[in-house]
Amino acid sequence: MVHLGLHVNCITMTFKTEQEEFWAGDFGNDYIGRNKGDDYLASNLNFFSKAFSQVGKPASLIEFGANIGMNLKAIQLLFPSIDLYGIEINAHAAKALSEVIPQSNIFKGSIFDYSAPEQYDVSLIKGVLIHINPDNLADVYDRLYRASKKYVLICEYYNPSPVTIKYRGHKDKLFKRDFAGDMMDKYTDLTLVDYGFCYKRDRAFPQDDITWFLLQKNN
Repeated sequence: MVHLGLHVNCITMTFKTEQEEFWAGDFGNDYIGRNKGDDYLASNLNFFSKAFSQVGKPASLIEFGANIGMNLKAIQLLFPSIDLYGIEINAHAAKALSEVIPQSNIFKGSIFDYSAPEQYDVSLIKGVLIHINPDNLADVYDRLYRASKKYVLICEYYNPSPVTIKYRGHKDKLFKRDFAGDMMDKYTDLTLVDYGFCYKRDRAFPQDDITWFLLQKNN
């Protein structure tokens, strides 16, 4: 595989949605401090060891909304030889991410401005689709799908029908629905390989009530 690199130096960013501005700004900065540490890493190791149990050993992966790289750090420990890439809208988070993966493998900007220069064995999104305006979800689905060579791993809050709830006191910043179902309806070559749930009250490895779905491309 020829790696073209993803790094973009963004001096000024303009956004299509208020959700992008929200995460690129102060709230996104504050989020960084809430999601790190050894316990969080341990939970992620447990989480991804289950989510990848049907994948084998992927050679490459790209994460949409990688933040400071806590997901990628766990995946790197599980698969030491994997090539990892990330997309991150928040400048402070992207800087921290460069300590986990090479800076040349980081696209610093909005998912809506990302166009995959190549395909990866896995395209991953975790806790990001819930913060995308529903009017723009089809665009993100398309980018996730096109970036994947074989697997798409979706890890989000689940609800059988679309709902909007307040997020830390903010309106229109958290949306729950059946994201994996949406993608399988939209792309008929995607099939469900595996799925699972992690409970926030798990005594050993809690996550924030995340349901994950591993989809495979059959083209």
